[in-house]
Amino acid sequence: MMVKLAIFGTGRIGYVHALNAAAQPGVTLAYVVDPIDSPARAEIAARTGARIVEPEAVFADRTIDGVIIASSTDTHAELMLRAVEAGKAIFCEKPISLDFKRVTAVADAVKKAGTPCMLGFQRRYDPNFRFVRERIAGGAAGRLEHIVMHTRDPSPPPVDYVKRSGGMFRDQAIHDFDMARYLLGEEIRTVYAVGACLIDPGIGEAGDIDTAMITLTSASGRFVQMVNCRRAPFGYDQRLEALCSQEVLYVENRPSSSVMIADARGFTTSAPMDYFIARFAEAYAAEMVAFVDMLTRGAAPLAVIDDGVEAQRLAEAAIRSMETGAAVQLAG
Repeated sequence: MMVKLAIFGTGRIGYVHALNAAAQPGVTLAYVVDPIDSPARAEIAARTGARIVEPEAVFADRTIDGVIIASSTDTHAELMLRAVEAGKAIFCEKPISLDFKRVTAVADAVKKAGTPCMLGFQRRYDPNFRFVRERIAGGAAGRLEHIVMHTRDPSPPPVDYVKRSGGMFRDQAIHDFDMARYLLGEEIRTVYAVGACLIDPGIGEAGDIDTAMITLTSASGRFVQMVNCRRAPFGYDQRLEALCSQEVLYVENRPSSSVMIADARGFTTSAPMDYFIARFAEAYAAEMVAFVDMLTRGAAPLAVIDDGVEAQRLAEAAIRSMETGAAVQLAG
């Protein structure tokens, strides 16, 4: 089966998704949509043969099987609804919208129409996180009791990005909220969050935080501790520890090189990969394989529309907790 796709957005993640999609056998990236005339947009079109068009051309073309939505967050909901109306399968980066009421409305529309939809939680497709999940779900590790996650960017994002990102909980920590649900296999019932601007005053002036700690309690009483920050002096910091009754499972940072140098001063190893694009390159490629499998074989993706809703529900609860200083109880 030949598959024709269109992509919205040619920023850093759109660029990755576009090339990964076009590299698959039997897939044609037919259209690129981005109002910004950037070198990335031109390069994607040149490398894939895609036409640069307006959104209307995508939704009017009945031969387009699916859309990849990697544009700015404030466009996601509208594009998803237009894809539902046009009968196009959807791959959408998180979050669905910065307005949670609209998030649930879009999810309802997707499910009511039966539109195949996949959410961009790439960590579910990372081999290391998949191994941890499968070892827990299969029973080899014993009962999962406690999770600790660290997510720290190499450096703070530009303030212009912060202003349109929806805040650190919706933008960065949402991946950790999703991973907590994915590993636990159940919903979160209590969210307690503290946050502050300790690194970049400009982020605080833009109304956001750059440092946070969040404690989650699951429906069965198990715990998750999240450490989130916009800076790690040594590079991208992405680690996980899962304490189970029989094993402790660790996902460590991936070094940029596996070579260790030893001399009279001691042992030197390489710094971690410089950013999430490099760290999760394999996972991003696997996501596009899964999207095409969903289109061609009806294979269920690892992250569906409800996963996007529930991860953002936790982000919204964390914001309320930080603002009020109290734990937020979620309905059971």
